[in-house]
Amino acid sequence: MSSSARRKELFENKPVFSAIMELALPSVIGQIILVIYNMADTFFVGLADESVADTMITSVTVCMPAFMFLSAISNLFGVGGASVISRALGQKDKSKAKRASAFAIYGCLAVTALYSLGALIFMGDFVRLLGGHDPGVNNNACSYMLVAIVAGGIPTAMNTLFSHLFRAEGRSLSASVGIAIGSLLNIALDPLFMFVILPPGHEALGAAIATAISNVVAFLYFIIIMRRRYAEMVIRANPSRAMFGDSIPKDVITVGIPACLMTLCENISYAFLDNLMYWAGHNTLVGGIRLGVEVQAGVGVAKKVNMLAHSVVRGMTQGVLPLIGYNYASGNRKRMEAVLYTSAAMSVGVALLCMLGNLLFPYEFTGIFIQDAGFSHDFAKSFLLILCIGAPFSAVAYTVISFFQATGHALSSLILALLRKGILDIPLMFILRALIPIYGLVWATPIADILCCVTAIVLYVSFITKHRRELSQPHPEEAPSLESAEDTVSV
Repeated sequence: MSSSARRKELFENKPVFSAIMELALPSVIGQIILVIYNMADTFFVGLADESVADTMITSVTVCMPAFMFLSAISNLFGVGGASVISRALGQKDKSKAKRASAFAIYGCLAVTALYSLGALIFMGDFVRLLGGHDPGVNNNACSYMLVAIVAGGIPTAMNTLFSHLFRAEGRSLSASVGIAIGSLLNIALDPLFMFVILPPGHEALGAAIATAISNVVAFLYFIIIMRRRYAEMVIRANPSRAMFGDSIPKDVITVGIPACLMTLCENISYAFLDNLMYWAGHNTLVGGIRLGVEVQAGVGVAKKVNMLAHSVVRGMTQGVLPLIGYNYASGNRKRMEAVLYTSAAMSVGVALLCMLGNLLFPYEFTGIFIQDAGFSHDFAKSFLLILCIGAPFSAVAYTVISFFQATGHALSSLILALLRKGILDIPLMFILRALIPIYGLVWATPIADILCCVTAIVLYVSFITKHRRELSQPHPEEAPSLESAEDTVSV
């Protein structure tokens, strides 16, 4: 079967559950491996000498928003590009799909290079802005940032971009293999650089070197796949003036901005949390000890453990986005809805299971990363019990955001992205901090997730109500464009 025939069978005819499993399962597995890699980083750093373990964990934690900003750039061009590509394929316009992929590749490359350069120039101030106030934390965080973000920024961002573009044409397995290669190699290299090659006290730097090398290898994997399957793929890396035509930059960026802002605001939110948590702990004396670093280490570990539910949902939404976009553009709205509801049910189910596990075994899960039963471990357990409550509500919000991205409704996805992280949770941190010192900062996250979930349901129901006739009686020739569809969205 040719590549085009296989894609047509997958997107148009295959049973919904089977199509979701083929597209989303590799993506979910890839995301889980990515989380395991992130957890492994924290696990190995936590194995450092007890006198510096909290400092090392905090060094890596404060760099995470800066590192994840690379994902924000990738999502800007990757989610936007995947949406345009999948809708173009649904309309049988391969030429536009190829030009959109080229624009996404070179746009991501240029913006990532600028970001890495800025991180190099303003590194010290950047780390302090992220919460690296303690001198030991600041020095180790700067080392991590220099290697993982400045030197390894481009291959890291391009890996995520290629995974989005590969999924857009139905190559979810190849996309997930690339992510898995990088993650598994990182897990293998972490202890080698942390405890064998580098001397004690350089565990954060060792983690950064392992991350950079593994991302370079994964980047090479994607390049090799593209070269070997060039003739049958729609993804193209040939720069031309044509990639700026046919409203491609506008369509890619308009849809990609909410995905970018969702990741960016998520990391800005984490930076606020780390900063406020440090000063809340620093102003707390227990036995003459100020707990700034301990509470930062605790919240860093709690966030890592809580990532599993979010990673499954993220993998599910990334996997089904092309399927939703393709059927929306081709006019098969009944299949589109079936994909949405089935994937949503699966995502919420997994999120509920993860929440239950965290509620039952918080001390055991956080104890994997913090070896001693000190203040940081106690804080991590308590923070996890709070954070995990938001998982099922976040799953609903993620699913609806992805739906609006897939169908080109940028305004609705933008509203939800900003509500989920930024507009709600940051003000809530300041309000709740005054009411419940330290713990109020963490409660802001699940409360924001619940409010965003309610808003997402309202926006989706409004969309379905306004377009019920169109959704139930598909007319391929009348599939709305990005601009016309966006004008009809009720917000």
